[in-house]
Amino acid sequence: MTGTMWRLVLATAFGVCASALAAQAGPSAPVQERFLANQFPGKPTFAPAFSIPLDPLGFAAPGAIYLGASHALVSLDFLDENHLLFTFRVPGLIRRDPASGATSYERRIRAVVLSLPQGAIVAESLWTVHDRARYLWPLANGHFLLRDRNRLLEGDSSLQLKPYLDFPGPLLWIELDPSQQFLVTNSDEPVEAAAKQEPSGGPQAASATDSAEADENAESERTPELVLRVLRRDTGKAVLVSRINSAVHPPINAEGYLENLRGQGSGWMLELNDFTGGNRILGGVESTCDPNDHFVAASVLLIEGCGQEGATKLVAMTTAGRTLWITQAPSTEVWPQLAVAANGSRLAWTTLDSGHAVNPFAPLSAEDVKEQSVTIFDAATGAIPLVSPLSPIFDAGGNVAISPASRRVALLNAGAIQVFELPPAPSVPAASAPR
Repeated sequence: MTGTMWRLVLATAFGVCASALAAQAGPSAPVQERFLANQFPGKPTFAPAFSIPLDPLGFAAPGAIYLGASHALVSLDFLDENHLLFTFRVPGLIRRDPASGATSYERRIRAVVLSLPQGAIVAESLWTVHDRARYLWPLANGHFLLRDRNRLLEGDSSLQLKPYLDFPGPLLWIELDPSQQFLVTNSDEPVEAAAKQEPSGGPQAASATDSAEADENAESERTPELVLRVLRRDTGKAVLVSRINSAVHPPINAEGYLENLRGQGSGWMLELNDFTGGNRILGGVESTCDPNDHFVAASVLLIEGCGQEGATKLVAMTTAGRTLWITQAPSTEVWPQLAVAANGSRLAWTTLDSGHAVNPFAPLSAEDVKEQSVTIFDAATGAIPLVSPLSPIFDAGGNVAISPASRRVALLNAGAIQVFELPPAPSVPAASAPR
């Protein structure tokens, strides 16, 4: 039986029993752990509703030399249920800085807005960005954020860009909470630069640092040059600022940010630190490695941990401490990427699929990667409505998108944008009141 057939069996079984299992499970009730098949899908579990060929859009698949570099080469995003934003690197000659002769990280990005299902281009543009990390984040209102150097720009379906926020140094990463009320940023800012200028722009100038903390930091010769901020997206006003030694991506919702606290053995406690002060324990998970947490909805967390054999373990939990479902992936599936629908009811878990179990004694090389695949989960139940291979491989992700209402999934596969239509997803549990 092929990997696709195994996962189709699993998806059918999940659809039948997961809702009943979630309804019966209370905070202390055990939840059965399920396992994904240790085989790779040869084709999607069902045919796409329609496909949009990539060649007429000017897209060229990247060469094998990029595999393992984790460069953000594409971004596929729904603006609404009937429009896709597809952006991708335009191949060209390697550029060099005229002054130093060093390789320039400047690159051109082609952007097209496609109407569905016809695939007609309704807007197009050509952008220039200056590094190789992720550059685009969709917003729930049909807009998006574009990152370049120390700037954030906001765009819409016409691909018109306007300034949003400027930072004192290069902006390395951003994240949004599920409600998109808050923005988390990592930026590289030497102390001298940060003392002279703070992020500006937006409806109001961004107030990004506490003056007492800035004075204390300025006195230290070893002050880190990376800055973590949590900003209100509507005003740009900072609610949290900290200098950090390395880039961090704290999971947040509209209440606060999450931390993992080490317990006994392989146990971990999840603590939510409120933006207004105070904290509370949401629940606990078992993991043999440091868990990686994501808020997929205001009330639902996805925790990526490790099972006893080191394979990835996915745990969906509510902020009330109730475990919704647990799934373990085989140790041949590595480098996961996550995409989530705007309503939080479905998520896409994308991995590179290796020919052998990956561990410290058998690391992954480019030659070991057999394919890339995506598994679509219902966030509330763990049901799997779709599994598909992805081709070409993009190890930094960006090749999967879920529509805001979770009714459509778009994939880059087999020379096309394949769009799948799904039944309504079960609603995620409502957020619990803070205790």
